Amino acid sequence: MLNKSLRSLFALMVLVCGLGLASVSTSAMAADEQSSSQQAKAQTSEADLWRAVKSGESGYTTAQGVEPGVLINVVGEQGREVRNKYLTPIMALAVVGVFGAFLLFYFVNGPSRLSKGFSGKMVFRWSKADLIIHWCVAISCLTLIFTGLNIMLGKHVLQPYVGGDIWAALIYGSKTVHDWVGPFFLVAWAVLVIKWLPDQMLKSYDLKWFMTVGGYFNIGPLKGKHPDSGFANAGEKLWFWTLAIFGLFIGVSGVMMVLPNLDLPREASMAALLVHGISATLIIAFTIVHIWMATALSEGGMECMVSGYCDENWAMQHHNLWYDEIKANGTLKYREE
Repeated sequence: MLNKSLRSLFALMVLVCGLGLASVSTSAMAADEQSSSQQAKAQTSEADLWRAVKSGESGYTTAQGVEPGVLINVVGEQGREVRNKYLTPIMALAVVGVFGAFLLFYFVNGPSRLSKGFSGKMVFRWSKADLIIHWCVAISCLTLIFTGLNIMLGKHVLQPYVGGDIWAALIYGSKTVHDWVGPFFLVAWAVLVIKWLPDQMLKSYDLKWFMTVGGYFNIGPLKGKHPDSGFANAGEKLWFWTLAIFGLFIGVSGVMMVLPNLDLPREASMAALLVHGISATLIIAFTIVHIWMATALSEGGMECMVSGYCDENWAMQHHNLWYDEIKANGTLKYREE
């Protein structure tokens, strides 16, 4: 009887322990499932958070200013890619390609020489004020071009071949000079545009100038064909309007980038950077063309911007309508020897 009771008690204890273990196991499994579910939700939530951050969505912050809640601004990265992938190579191509093309043209064609040679009589063309404003724009523009090219292309062209200290000095110096010369260029640019504007209006005969390439060809069917031109030829007018329009873009975008107190959104800052680079590329290309055509490709052309006078035969060949006009109205003035 006692043994039977003990066996019953033992069986009951085993049953209770089994039920307890089953309950514990079920609770543990439920707890594990809940923990796994929470971890999955946490991982999904974290992934969504960083996906939103990387896409440029804004959050909440107590910081003050423009776009303080945007941790990662995708516009900045997109702008950087556009600058490095497209703008920098195009700028390099503009410098090397345009210069190389005119160098080849010079060796094949040679300069545009005066068909009647130099007359020795110098005709008044530019006033002292014109010469001053021209060289103020020219020197400041060239300074900005060289420093700007170092800022954009220097890391590819110079940095690999110079020491770290030298490169640091070059890039810091370029940035400093660029920022300080910029305002001087803008003032000189504004004066030049206003003062020279009346002589830069396009005329019907300017189209023929482009069709004959200004009479600069010494070979082929265009050899010796000198088109009509007023005080400014069509090429000079094209250069003027390029400088006027894109100089304005450069000025506005430059001010946007330099002045820190403007507190602009990232989109505006990046747009200013890209507009500045595109405008600079166009002005650089046209500057190279202008320098080639005014110096090496035009016999007697440089003298105009040195003394303000040009040879009479040069005036008759390159600016015949202007020469005829000043001769007819009595304003033709020669330099006194």
